[in-house]
Amino acid sequence: MSKQKVILDCDPGHDDAMAMLMAIAADNIDLVGITTSAGNQKPEKTFANARKLLALTHREDIPVAMGAQKPLLRDLIIAENVHGKTGLDGADLPDPTIPPLPTRANDLIADILRESTEKVTLVVTGPMTNAAIFLLSHPELKDKIAQISYMGGACFGGNMTPQAEFNIYVDPEAAKIVVDSGVSVAMFGLDVTLKAQLFDEDIQQIEEIGNPVAEVMANLLKFFNLTTTKPFLATPDHVEGVHMHDPCAMAYIIDPSMFRVVPLHVDIDTDHGISAGSTVVDYDDVLGKDKNVDVAFEIDLPRFRDLVFKSMTYYNRIA
Repeated sequence: MSKQKVILDCDPGHDDAMAMLMAIAADNIDLVGITTSAGNQKPEKTFANARKLLALTHREDIPVAMGAQKPLLRDLIIAENVHGKTGLDGADLPDPTIPPLPTRANDLIADILRESTEKVTLVVTGPMTNAAIFLLSHPELKDKIAQISYMGGACFGGNMTPQAEFNIYVDPEAAKIVVDSGVSVAMFGLDVTLKAQLFDEDIQQIEEIGNPVAEVMANLLKFFNLTTTKPFLATPDHVEGVHMHDPCAMAYIIDPSMFRVVPLHVDIDTDHGISAGSTVVDYDDVLGKDKNVDVAFEIDLPRFRDLVFKSMTYYNRIA
């Protein structure tokens, strides 16, 4: 089976961690690089977290580079209330074993694309600052990108404001550069990621797999469950799972048939008003503009859960 080369641009982050672990475990993905952004936590913490996860999986061969320290034009906002003081609260992770690269994210992405004989997919699970900087600074390499699959945005309602999702809200100018770039783009916003749920019994099943990676991931999910599901428990009889936002963008590269995506025109509100940071999705094609983004709306949840379990079982080989 041929493998798709993938660069993961992330801000770990509990759900970023799951996306990374899924990529490493997938038999059709070659994770050729990781770049980190500021978002779920401050940049030095997300950079350390990515390297800690690679130490956990014994994959010190994957290069990791720190990206931009802040959004393009705005002050940094972090999600410490969701991901904790470390960005990966809830589990003990090993210290990083990979020394920091002197290369920054923009240069690492450029080097990988320049040296690759085939196109490379960029999966973005945090704010799109690094992707935007790359597209602006290396237009000659844009054609080497097979696709950008990102977690962010929403067609119907946000989680930072009534209209804006966190990743896009943090750096809307970067998001606009990406969706306007002409590169093939797929969007995994709240319309689909809120449906990608793992329940208590799923977390227990992951824990029972028994290898060190699965045990860490189960503990991370328990913490994440405490901070992400409470707003949805409106009635005593309602059962809400933990939302696996970021893994959707990676799962699509592993198995795109798991999702229903619709080509639509998407724009980003870069103003500073009540709708700032919202993804303006022309769901009914009232503007008649080019369909620049494949927007995901549905997920096959049983298959997604099976992919999660398969990914966690992969790490039995390093137990």
